[in-house]
Amino acid sequence: MYQVKTNQSAPVSIQFEGATPFMNGAAQNWDLLKINKDNYHIIKDDKTYKVSIVLYNEIEKTLQLRINNRLYTVEVKDRFDILLQEMGMDQLATQKANDLKAPMPGLVLRILVEEQQVVKKGDSLILLEAMKMENVLKAAGDGVIKKIVAQEKTTVEKGQLLIQMV
Repeated sequence: MYQVKTNQSAPVSIQFEGATPFMNGAAQNWDLLKINKDNYHIIKDDKTYKVSIVLYNEIEKTLQLRINNRLYTVEVKDRFDILLQEMGMDQLATQKANDLKAPMPGLVLRILVEEQQVVKKGDSLILLEAMKMENVLKAAGDGVIKKIVAQEKTTVEKGQLLIQMV
């Protein structure tokens, strides 16, 4: 079971029984075609949707999706996240920020922080251009900038260390 929420909607419960998705307990009739790792084609209620996964933040459990050329940020909780929340233990998962790594290949346009700067969760750290889009990389938790490894106007690979934090 998953709980999915966008900033524009109430949480929706999603479950799968075989290939059939259930949203808030109601079976959904749709045709899903996986084009490649990050791109899907969906037909639901005689409407076509082109869905691309733009960015996945594993720490915050969010996806940035492009659906028919509109960008959406989606928070996804699995059954374990829901269980921790029900037990009041979800705040224990809040972590101190460690290292910031590039989520995708791109060009570092601007570094928005300095070494020894104190940052809070959600603070903007780096502006990264990827796939002709500007992406703001944010702090996953509270911390202090220990070392800035990345340099402006240089390209980085996915998973490359950009900033060390303590």
